[in-house]
Amino acid sequence: MAPVCVLVGAPGSGKTTVGLALAGLLGVEFRDTDLDIVRLAGKPIPEIFIDDGEDHFRTLERAAVAAGLASCAGVLALGGGAVLAEENRAALVGHRVVYLSIELPEAVKRVGLGAGRPLLAINPRATLKYLLDQRRPLYAEVATATVATDGRAPAEIAAEIAERLD
Repeated sequence: MAPVCVLVGAPGSGKTTVGLALAGLLGVEFRDTDLDIVRLAGKPIPEIFIDDGEDHFRTLERAAVAAGLASCAGVLALGGGAVLAEENRAALVGHRVVYLSIELPEAVKRVGLGAGRPLLAINPRATLKYLLDQRRPLYAEVATATVATDGRAPAEIAAEIAERLD
């Protein structure tokens, strides 16, 4: 079993919102590895970062990505930083991976001041710029398709992805 498609992208790119819309269009399940991590850890992601550290979170994330790729038959959304792990990038080979691209001004509008996003807690705009610059090449590396999300409604983005999956 493999996901119909895997969504990757920066915070604010719409992985969850677009993923839910896409799953609805396709009539399949939607799964978000960040939600899997929250269920597994029994606490929200910001608390995992504070209580256990980013390394522990990334360990949980690698396990969640592996489990999702092995057991999700629908749309699987990965956390924004999942592509940082070489293990995750290697696991994505052979899957249909859609990179939801977003530019900094739009990302800032969508994520606001980073509430609930531990990596954006201090100087969200500068941190988000750094994350985008750092991760863009990795998103592009794993992607089999790239869809721009700036200024577009989730339903429009989901419809484009559905067309590309045919």
